[in-house]
Amino acid sequence: MIAGYEGLTPRFGDLHNHCDLSYGRGTPQQALANARLQLDFVSVTVHGAWPDVPADDPDLGYLVDYHRQGFEHARAGWDGYVALTEAANEPGRFVTLPSFEWHSMAYGDHCVYFRDPAASRIIDAPDLPALRAAVRELPGEVLLIPHHVGYRHGYRGIDWGAFDAELSPVVEIVSFHGAAESCDGPVPYLHAMGPRHEHGTARYAWRQGLRFGVIGSTDHHNAVPGAYGFGRLAAWTPSLDRDGLWDALTARRTYALTGDRIELALRVNDAVMGGEAPPAEERRVEVAVRGGHGIEYVELLHDERVIHRHDVLPQPGGRGTVKVHVQVGWGERERATPWDVELRVRDGELLGVEPRFRGPYPSAVPPAGSDHAPHALERPAPDRVRFTTATWPNPLSALPAMEGIALELRVDDATALEAVVNGQRLCVPLRDLAEGARSHHLGGFVSPAISFDRAVSEAEFAARFDLVHRPGPVALDAYRVRVRQRNDQWAWSSPIWVGPDAPSRR
Repeated sequence: MIAGYEGLTPRFGDLHNHCDLSYGRGTPQQALANARLQLDFVSVTVHGAWPDVPADDPDLGYLVDYHRQGFEHARAGWDGYVALTEAANEPGRFVTLPSFEWHSMAYGDHCVYFRDPAASRIIDAPDLPALRAAVRELPGEVLLIPHHVGYRHGYRGIDWGAFDAELSPVVEIVSFHGAAESCDGPVPYLHAMGPRHEHGTARYAWRQGLRFGVIGSTDHHNAVPGAYGFGRLAAWTPSLDRDGLWDALTARRTYALTGDRIELALRVNDAVMGGEAPPAEERRVEVAVRGGHGIEYVELLHDERVIHRHDVLPQPGGRGTVKVHVQVGWGERERATPWDVELRVRDGELLGVEPRFRGPYPSAVPPAGSDHAPHALERPAPDRVRFTTATWPNPLSALPAMEGIALELRVDDATALEAVVNGQRLCVPLRDLAEGARSHHLGGFVSPAISFDRAVSEAEFAARFDLVHRPGPVALDAYRVRVRQRNDQWAWSSPIWVGPDAPSRR
């Protein structure tokens, strides 16, 4: 544990995702069930308003009608949605917040979050200043978090010139739209709305002197909050309740993730992630990472330049603590493949289980007969785990649709995973997985399959370093961390700023 994080725990969630409450698929009950399965907190978001929808473009009539019908549906069901959100909130176990999404061509989209559900409502404001004025009149605290900021301004990308950190202490920089850390970084924008534009990226805004932390969310539209690989956030919270989550968001003790539950801590002198350190010629920087797979590298940036790269070499995973990702899917069947997988650890110890469920693609119509909430996970005994799910073929060779879980195990040369996969019995020695992945097909050629990925040792999925930095004059005196794993999952920390306040409102 790095000093300064005592009393804090990284909690993982998704604050921006959708179902059929407005336009999307799957019920809110299914969305909350999926969220509870693999997240600590969630906000199932409804689409609320789009004041400058391009209604005068004859080519976009279908889009205008689609959104307006969704907004009407959301307003009609708002009271029931708030009651459902409130009923699902369980302090200490699972946290919920109500929210709606406000679209804007001119200002970029913002999701509006309410600390007090009783004070929540959809606000159809004509512009961003009016939206801010309206939420400030409400009796409870409200946050406005921009999302998919990386699009070009005027095309639903953010207007950084109108940014106000008071209501927007954090910004969503990764979702199924892609990652907006920079215009040339990982996870490009591939949505029909367009590519990334430098002036919409977080890097550009930080260089302008704006101060905000970062989060990720899925923006999934098929009732699967936290859908694996689309975006999540972690928050260093003092407690698992609304107060603890709100405290982490407003203090910017957050970081953005693509999928894996990566634990990431950053400290600069006496400041932790999202904080501000007093001026100092010498800075001690400490970084600790515990990943969900083998770490390839950890980069430390200052003044938006990489000043240190900590590389982690592959390590043997045959003994001690390891992580194994078990995935099911593949094949070319036109209908869903149901899965019932039970795993038993023989001559070893099952330390933990991390769900990694995706659900149907957010922009795709699920195949006939699909279920929006197909996942279940249980621990019938200390050495066993069972999950049920359904998969469809990968849409393209570059678009994964597999479902699975990650196991943290304590193993030695005798440890094996005994599996029952749709009634078929398998035994996979961990000494084999130390060498590399093992796969098994349910039938013949192009039939669905299960993969037991390479066992990754703790020496490879955990990293820690510290250094002393003495910078000269710089434009942006801020530090942040970027993590890349070998399975191409990423994490981006909120910055720590050094020195006097920079402008946070434009």
